[in-house]
Amino acid sequence: MAAKEELYAKVTPRRQRQSRPSTVKHGSTLDVLLSMGFPKTRALKALVSTGGKNVQAACDWLFSHVDDPFLDDPLPREYVLYLRPSGPLLQQLSHFWQQSRLSCGKNKAHNIFPHITLCQFFMCADDKVEALTEALLTTVAKWKGRIPMPLPLELYTSSTFIGLFVEEQMAEGLKGFASDFATEAAAKADVHVEPHKKQLHVTLAYHFQTSHLPTLEKLAKSVDVSSGCDWLAVLYSRDIRFANHETLQVMYPYVPQNEDELELMPGDFIFMAPGEQSSASEGWVYGTSLATGLSRLLPENYVNRADESDTWVVHGSHSMTTCASPSNYGSAVAGSLLDGQLGDSLLDSFMTSPGHAGLCPPMQVSGPTSQLSPSKMRLFVCRHGERMDVVFGKHWITQCFDSKGRYVRSNLNMPSSLPARSGGHRDYDKDCPITVFGSTQARLVGEALSESNTTVDFVYCSPSLRCVQTAQHILQGLQLEGKTKIRVEPGLFEWTKWVSGTSLPVWIPPAELAAANMSVDTTYRPHIPISKLAVSETYDNYISRSFQVTREILVESKNLGKGNTVLIVAHASSLEACTRQIQGLSPQSSKDFVQVVRKIPYLGFCACEEMGETGVWQLVDPPILPLTHGPNHTFNWREMLMQD
Repeated sequence: MAAKEELYAKVTPRRQRQSRPSTVKHGSTLDVLLSMGFPKTRALKALVSTGGKNVQAACDWLFSHVDDPFLDDPLPREYVLYLRPSGPLLQQLSHFWQQSRLSCGKNKAHNIFPHITLCQFFMCADDKVEALTEALLTTVAKWKGRIPMPLPLELYTSSTFIGLFVEEQMAEGLKGFASDFATEAAAKADVHVEPHKKQLHVTLAYHFQTSHLPTLEKLAKSVDVSSGCDWLAVLYSRDIRFANHETLQVMYPYVPQNEDELELMPGDFIFMAPGEQSSASEGWVYGTSLATGLSRLLPENYVNRADESDTWVVHGSHSMTTCASPSNYGSAVAGSLLDGQLGDSLLDSFMTSPGHAGLCPPMQVSGPTSQLSPSKMRLFVCRHGERMDVVFGKHWITQCFDSKGRYVRSNLNMPSSLPARSGGHRDYDKDCPITVFGSTQARLVGEALSESNTTVDFVYCSPSLRCVQTAQHILQGLQLEGKTKIRVEPGLFEWTKWVSGTSLPVWIPPAELAAANMSVDTTYRPHIPISKLAVSETYDNYISRSFQVTREILVESKNLGKGNTVLIVAHASSLEACTRQIQGLSPQSSKDFVQVVRKIPYLGFCACEEMGETGVWQLVDPPILPLTHGPNHTFNWREMLMQD
């Protein structure tokens, strides 16, 4: 790989290039890049990664990927041909997409926009992509106007799948189009394309919870399949290396504090492989940046889950009817690409054609729509507040404690004092406190519960200091500090496999917590004592432990007869592990469990309610709104304001 300095040396400075536009006007885009001194393999990779529409986009891609370890990797991209709806039918489907996601959460269908699959994914060498796009153009020209519109679609539902199937005779015509494209692609680009042989359809939902079927089916029946539609044949590509990764989108900028951390720019996408997360501590994930190709650690609260197709690249889009110009539409697609990504502007362009209304806006909620009944047993499960070690890094202890173990904060977001520990301040390494903002988060939740007239009768929490402190500040917000005692339950600790090293944390005993002015019940006898916890327990053991302790907590609280609302303050994993089996559901696989847990933010809050006297529970709307906030980075005035 060429050094960064060598790569920059080969390129005329951008300002000078702009003063000579003639160099961009003559010759192909590839010729322009080659004339700048870029190696052909890199120039081709940049073009296919950005859609091949723009010299500047390709140059920017090369500059940002100069340190990409796979820059010279010959592995080609994967391609697929879809039919995409536009016009009124897209409005209908987009409305279904939004409402189904709001009502039932994300299912597998949401990973990709509404479409009909015409062929399987196939690979094409970078130097053959131009020929591949010509093959699509030739095939569209041959078939334009031969397929009657609108396509006849029929709704089909089952317990695990909902879709719109193309009428059989019409589907055979579309399969003929796909077969002709495969023939053209083989002749022009020397690639093997496998046309889709199964029934052609638009997937509306699949891999959803059985309980969501009635809602999804009702929404699907509201889709008017006779709506006008211009179907577009669109050729997409994706990076094959990340085909089975989870896609995340960066929401906030992040400047690395250590060499193994990734710089984050809003709008960038991160590819995360579940199997590569063993080296990441809680609050961090290991991923690869789409913008740079670099792989590093990053804070998980700076990213949101995105859809798989958000990172796909468009290589050609053509109308299947005679009333629209493929060249005009192609330019619209090219204008919507930002570094090769298909942005929201493309969807907007579908929706803003004359006479068509825009997307149906998401439902607006002015307040929490609580379904909680005051007479039933209720369970709230809440994650702890912002952690010190996630915000200030793993070495915050050495920064804040002197050689005699005296604590002095170095940032306003650090607490002014910390509880004394009989084992010394090094015990904070595995049992960190929450930040000042973490305390504020917890207090806001408590105040919101109070404002909604919600009472909390029993509070149980994990022995982790961050959980005890969070519970304490929730009680402050509820104005119950000193009135309701916190029961420290070791059985609520997170999956011990996630604890680094060969030993569990050394937690502060309840008596010492009470001595530090925390409202802890020193007479409480745990259901699962610390001695019963094992290092590196199996996933099944953790799930079984969480279910057992939750069930025993609920029985104990009910038998005491002093109230009907239980609050558990523990870890992100607790929102899933403590609620799933009491609903009568089977545990998820460990892989799916981890994916759910990684998306639960600080003070993530869920509510369950017992269904009569059956002993079975159901998730219901919490009585409070969610808590969302952005990051605030360290500001060093000397470095920022005293530069030469």
